Amino acid sequence: MPLRLSLLPQTYVIARLAADAPVPAGVLEAAGFASVSRTADELSIVCPQEVAPPAPKLDGGWRTLKLHGPFAFDEVGILAALLAPLAEAGIGIFAVSTFDTDYLLVKATALPRAMATLRGAGHSLVE
Repeated sequence: MPLRLSLLPQTYVIARLAADAPVPAGVLEAAGFASVSRTADELSIVCPQEVAPPAPKLDGGWRTLKLHGPFAFDEVGILAALLAPLAEAGIGIFAVSTFDTDYLLVKATALPRAMATLRGAGHSLVE
């Protein structure tokens, strides 16, 4: 299943805050992609590096690939089509799903290898 992806221009961070922490101001107002997830254990935030909140755990230097959706909920194997070749190449990812599509974050240092791997698996990068 060949998929189409776009590389978002920003560099991203992944932050972990306490489960009861408020969502920091500015995170959701940033242009482009951002994600906030709260569980009983944590508040996780993915956002452009320039609006990164102060956080006890912060991991920066991520680039984001957006899958061109939307995808129906009964479509199967979408992430697997991307994750299998990346795993085989030893490239770690952080995935975020939305109602319409999915986003894959890879470390900037692994981005050229990730893009070559995905192209080699038959996927295309849309400029």
